[in-house]
Amino acid sequence: EVQLVESGGGEVQAGGSLRLSCAASGFTFDDYAIGWFRQAPGKEREGVSCFSPIFGRTDYADSVKGRFTMSSDNAKNMVYLEMNNLQPEDTAIYYCAGDAEGFGTSDPSEYDYWGRGIQVTVSS
Repeated sequence: EVQLVESGGGEVQAGGSLRLSCAASGFTFDDYAIGWFRQAPGKEREGVSCFSPIFGRTDYADSVKGRFTMSSDNAKNMVYLEMNNLQPEDTAIYYCAGDAEGFGTSDPSEYDYWGRGIQVTVSS
């Protein structure tokens, strides 16, 4: 059974930092593209960052470039999202997702497996 479980969310003040973790199991971690997405109230789910094993690169949304960093520990099947200089507009539920085809796009519909999500709240 494929599982993705997020942790590390919470509430911080503007300018603060959080590190999200995603524990993956039930699939060959190295073959999947992994993406971080977020969804704010009343808004569509949007891609934050994604890693593609096919292209060997990590892409970021313009809104988080320079502030967020995605990394992984393949030996532990863990993916991380380091978020710095958080702003109120970063407030959302954050999800990690797996794409079996490995392309790693920012389109949520391309992903096959999803975690339940975790709340990140940034106060001003």
